[in-house]
Amino acid sequence: MFNESFVFTPAGYAFEYLIETLNDNSSKKFFNVPKLGGTKYDVLPYSIRVLLEAAVRNCDGFLMKKEDVMNILDWKTKQSIVEVPFFPARVLLQDFTPETVFKNQEVEFGRNRERLQFFKWSSRVFKNVAVIPPGTGMAHQVNLEYLSRVVFEEKDFLFPDSVVGTDSHITMVNGLGILGWGVGGIETEAVMLGLPVSLTLPEVVGCELTGSSNPFVTSIDVVLGITKHLRQVGVAGKFVEFFGSGVSQLSIVDRTTIANMCPEYGAILSFFPVDNVTLKHLEHTGFDKAKLKSMETYLKAVKLFQNDQNSSEPEYSQVIQINLNSIVPSVSGPKRPQDRVAVTDMKSDFQACLNEKVGFKGFQIAAEKQNDTISIHYEGSEYKLSHGSVVIAAVISCTNNCNPSVMLAAGLLAKKAVEAGLCVKPYIRTSLSPGSGMVTHYLSSSGVLPYLSKLGFEIVGYGCSTCVGNTAPLSEVVLNAVKQGDLVTCGVLSGNKNFEGRLCDCVRANYLASPPLVVAYAIAGTVNIDFQTEPLGTDPTGKNIYLHDIWPSREEVHQVEEEHVILSMFKALKEKIEMGNKRWNSLEAPDSVLFPWDLKSTYIRCPSFFDKLTKEPVALQPIENAHVLLYLGDAVTTDHISPAGSIARSSAAAKYLTNRGLTPREFNSYGARRGNDAVMTRGTFANIKLFNKFIGKPAPKTVHFPSGQTLDVFEAAELYQKEGIPLIILAGKKYGSGNSRDWAAKGPYLLGVKAVLAESYEKIHKDHLIGIGIAPLQFLPGENADSLGLSGRETFSLTFPEELSPGISLNIKTSTGKVFSVIASFENDVEITLYKHGGLLNFVARKFS
Repeated sequence: MFNESFVFTPAGYAFEYLIETLNDNSSKKFFNVPKLGGTKYDVLPYSIRVLLEAAVRNCDGFLMKKEDVMNILDWKTKQSIVEVPFFPARVLLQDFTPETVFKNQEVEFGRNRERLQFFKWSSRVFKNVAVIPPGTGMAHQVNLEYLSRVVFEEKDFLFPDSVVGTDSHITMVNGLGILGWGVGGIETEAVMLGLPVSLTLPEVVGCELTGSSNPFVTSIDVVLGITKHLRQVGVAGKFVEFFGSGVSQLSIVDRTTIANMCPEYGAILSFFPVDNVTLKHLEHTGFDKAKLKSMETYLKAVKLFQNDQNSSEPEYSQVIQINLNSIVPSVSGPKRPQDRVAVTDMKSDFQACLNEKVGFKGFQIAAEKQNDTISIHYEGSEYKLSHGSVVIAAVISCTNNCNPSVMLAAGLLAKKAVEAGLCVKPYIRTSLSPGSGMVTHYLSSSGVLPYLSKLGFEIVGYGCSTCVGNTAPLSEVVLNAVKQGDLVTCGVLSGNKNFEGRLCDCVRANYLASPPLVVAYAIAGTVNIDFQTEPLGTDPTGKNIYLHDIWPSREEVHQVEEEHVILSMFKALKEKIEMGNKRWNSLEAPDSVLFPWDLKSTYIRCPSFFDKLTKEPVALQPIENAHVLLYLGDAVTTDHISPAGSIARSSAAAKYLTNRGLTPREFNSYGARRGNDAVMTRGTFANIKLFNKFIGKPAPKTVHFPSGQTLDVFEAAELYQKEGIPLIILAGKKYGSGNSRDWAAKGPYLLGVKAVLAESYEKIHKDHLIGIGIAPLQFLPGENADSLGLSGRETFSLTFPEELSPGISLNIKTSTGKVFSVIASFENDVEITLYKHGGLLNFVARKFS
């Protein structure tokens, strides 16, 4: 369930002389941007050419100035120096609540009716908003299969498709030659209201792909291999653009898989320019042939078609090479997506993790405990659980696993496994989450779906599931055994996130793997296995069955893919979206211009962000005698900060809902209740893996220093607010890493946080802090809370000068008399303006009032 908003603003007043018709017999017009820059344009990276076209087309002298256009044209000398605005063609707003299948969909419609009515109302009152009905598929996948245009045509104007959206995996569409990235809810709200996205003109790293991958390497292996390489090179805050002989060997689904993972290696986006492979893919999926011809003509005219003889080779900020021959089958884990492990090394790596001290790659299990087993009785049989036992196995077709070849490979492997007499132990929580109805269609039509089902991989729904903690609970028998033996049990999933505690708080080791490997590890029942030398199991005659016995060849997969991933499925998806479904079509929604808020609703509330909004911004107020709400370490992710997953019964959010007469069965998830800021604020910093140094162990708790009480984070913040005490957060390196989440900024703001003081930030999260009105402060290089002798129990005071400037140093004074300098981490005047207004939402509200 998600919305798409279209933004078409052909201002371009300063560059009207560049408008031409596509050819002599066409009414189609476009801005012939190459004529603006000549040789300067010819050496621009393709992604920068897209930024330039949008700047020319939207140049109104106010929000987009001629100076901005020329800065983009002079990218070679202005990269990393200047800030430029960008008007995307469209905005994608994702609803993060999954819709289950069959009869459970009726339950979901009942539970989420208020939110769904709000969405339907918005599609009626806003002419440029389209709502994709629930149950259709995952936003990322439908974006690729249905919404993507590659080239827009509006009012006879042709221009490149581009998109920003409320999820970091919007980057998937870059594999189709569509510039796009995730910016969070705050920026998308502004874009929908006519403002551009602001970004520092990025460096562009050219990634040359050479060679070809071996037959046993899947798209996921290629993705994780490239992810690891790019993270090692260092591409944070940059565009990555792919070229070279290896690119033509990658299908569009391979490219989108690679582009999808760019948030994991820190890049803003990873761009594959349009080429012949792109056009063939679009033709295969039912694109109108006349539109395809116009598209090709237009892209070649503006030199946005890769490998075209009329287009010069771009010059990049840096060029790196990756030989596809060097990539081997791998998984990623046990706690982070970037920690890649070759499948051949899996057993030894897991055993090393048991020995290592607690950390990203360690569990610190005593040597004498590493071979412990716990017997369980389940469904009339006895099984043994040990360290490495798989208890969750989820085949998910989304983001980095939307590639049909890997899903079909999982199905074919399941077929061969069943035929060989292999099975999955019944206590393992198995699931299959197709990204769209198209995936279900080709798994069914190819005949492999029954075999997946026989191994326990039943379809559980469409939408974000296991990745974000939306999974059925493990059986009590398994939970008790894990606790009794203090076992490091495992989850294996073909998703994109595996941070500790994300799947289930009792499953400490989580591995990202390709769909066929998920099935393989489920059959094996453990990750503590060497597939080369140890069998998955035995057939009815007692013969050992190894992974290589049932692994489908690339030729087998491609043959099935050609036969079953066909035009008819894309047409069926289009019809399903456009016709909606019975429940959506019959859903009643208001017709009024203003939405009628229901004061009793626990799903949708009139947001409190504007409660104290003044017509004009007030002078920046000092932060005086602020207490530290949380004292955090390094690599605190947006998962730790933002509300996500199910609402725990003991949480502050649960207490709020219980007080309003709801039972635990009615709590639903934070994603479902993201329209209620009272719930979301209570879910901020509610992650059980949050390590607050005041507490000394993982727990969503903190200390309220005036009283000395240890409380839930929300309860402490609520007390501070009642006492009129401002709050700050102390943190280490890479604060706010991970997914782009607007509530990771909105939540702390509503808790009363005025500033964050960290060693470093993930850029997109720092932008969100500024966008909501929280000051991002940074320790001086080489300094941190420890080196300055800060305990976090002091109070902190800070005064802002009348004239803020980017990167200015400010002095903080503590209640102990200590004075030290910090950097106000504003990068440009736009960010300072937004902060002075109290955030982007206030700025937009004042602009339109």
